[in-house]
Order: sequence, then structure tokens, then C-alpha cells
Amino acid sequence: MLIKGLYELLSYDYQEGHIEAKVKLNKTHEIFEGHFPGHPVLPGVCVIQMIKEFTEKALNKKLLLAVASNVKFMAVINPEKNDIINFKLDLTEVGNEIKVKNTVSFDDTLALKLSATFKNRA
Repeated sequence: MLIKGLYELLSYDYQEGHIEAKVKLNKTHEIFEGHFPGHPVLPGVCVIQMIKEFTEKALNKKLLLAVASNVKFMAVINPEKNDIINFKLDLTEVGNEIKVKNTVSFDDTLALKLSATFKNRA
């Protein structure tokens, strides 16, 4: 975990190129003091980092983000109101690349849709 203490992994399931994970955000984490004071929002870069970490865990590989496309933030994730976040990832390995299609949601709200390509870190 790159950002220690930001979240707790509540559940994680990887089967045949599909990951489902559930995390509980630490609403008292210091990252929320600066993003934004009095109105905490989970930074998008942190969500992308979690997607990378879940993909690395599934494949037992160290990865680098090569391309992020179709990045659509559809709702703000406020850890004080929505601290349980669900991730659904579909992985496809093509040579040295791992293509990921991902959705992130809380309750019945879609927060993020993302397509990304990761490469093996040498």
C-alpha cells in the first residue's frame, strides 16, 4: 500500500480476469486535511493507485501505469459520508501489457469509470 493507512481492504476476490474489492476509507487520514479542508474528497490519483495495487495483487507483478483513458469521475467520494467503496475490475493481459476496465461505486452511486493500461515494471 503506497499511502499507508488510507484504507482497509474489507474483501478481495480475483477469479479469471475479474477482481471485486471492497475498502473502508480512513476518514481521519491526513490526506483529507489538505483535500479539501472542511470538505474531504478522496483524490482521484488515490483511487487510481488502489486500482493499480489490486491489479498487482491479482497478478503478483509490479506494474506501472502506461495509459489512462476514458477517465470519468461521476461522483465525489466524501469519506465522511461514503467510507465504503466498491471496485470492479476486468483484466486482460496482452503481451507485456495489462488492460483494465474499472468501475468504482459507493451504495448505488457510480463514482468512477476508467480504462487503463499497465506495463510490467522492469
